[in-house]
Amino acid sequence: MQPTLLILAAGMGSRYGGVKQLDQFGPNGETIIDYSLFDAIRAGFGKVVFIIREELRSDFEEVFSGKLAGKIEVDYAIQALTSYVPEELGDVRRTKPWGTGHAMLCAKDHTQTPFAIINADDFYGFEAFQLIAEFLKTDTDDQLHAMVGYEVKNTLSDNGSVSRGVCEVNDNGNLASVIERTKIYEQEGRIVYEEAEGVTPLSPETPVSMNFWGFKPSVFPLVLQQFESYAFANIDSPKAEFYIPTVMTNLIQTDLGHCKVFRSQSEWFGVTYPEDKPVVQEALKRLHDEGKYPDKLW
Repeated sequence: MQPTLLILAAGMGSRYGGVKQLDQFGPNGETIIDYSLFDAIRAGFGKVVFIIREELRSDFEEVFSGKLAGKIEVDYAIQALTSYVPEELGDVRRTKPWGTGHAMLCAKDHTQTPFAIINADDFYGFEAFQLIAEFLKTDTDDQLHAMVGYEVKNTLSDNGSVSRGVCEVNDNGNLASVIERTKIYEQEGRIVYEEAEGVTPLSPETPVSMNFWGFKPSVFPLVLQQFESYAFANIDSPKAEFYIPTVMTNLIQTDLGHCKVFRSQSEWFGVTYPEDKPVVQEALKRLHDEGKYPDKLW
C-alpha cells in the first residue's frame, strides 16, 4: 500500500510577510514543496493532500495540478477556523488557524492509508522520505507511529528565533516526550529556549521535531477527541494552538500510541524570515550542482 503525504500549508506566514508556501526558491522557480513532492514520489508515496485555507486553493491548483498529473494523486483539505469545532461552543473568536494538530485532523476524510505529514516550508532531504515511507509501508502496528528527528544545532536561523518540538528519546529509540518550544535561538555561543519563566540552555545535539511525522490512520479518532477537549478549554484563547507534538504527547502518556524516532542525516533547512530566502536559494542551487536533483524537477 502506497502511503499518503499530507503537507501543512495553511499557515499565515506572519513572520515571513507573505505566502512562503508558494514562493520560488529553486533555480527554475521551484517552491520548497516541489522538492518534498519530488522526494516523496521517488520514495513511493502514492497521494498528496495539501492542507490549506480555502482562499489559497486556486493558487495551489494553478501551481501544482498540472505538473503532478500522472505522477501522484492530488487532493486538497481545507483547514477552516470552524472545522471540527463542536457546535455547542458557538462562534469561533479567532483569526488564525488552530495549529498543526488541527490541520492534520482536517485531512481525516482525505486519508485512508498510513501517512506522513510535513511542513510546506521545510526542506527535509530524500533520506527522510525513504525512512518514513519504508516504515509506513511495512509496519503493521496500529499504535506505533514515527517521526524524523534532526539535531537542534542544524535547525536554527541566523535571522531570529525558531519554534521546535524538543524531544526526549528513551532507550528503545522511541519518543518519551516532545514539548513545543516557540522561541529557540543562539545566545553567546550557546543554544537556548526562552519562556516566561526565563532562558534555558539546550544541548546542540538535542533531537527536535521538524514536523516530519508518520501516522497510521487509526490515530484520527483519538486526535478528534483530543481536539474537541482542547477547543472547549481554549475557545476564549484566540492565539492558542493545538500542535502535533501535543497529540503525540497525549498518546504516549495515555499509552494509546508510541513513536519510533528516526535520526536523519539529511540536510535540513527552512524558511521563517525573509532573510532566510537567499540562504535557501543557495543551498538548493548547490544540491542541483552536486547532482542530487536534476536540472529540472518536472
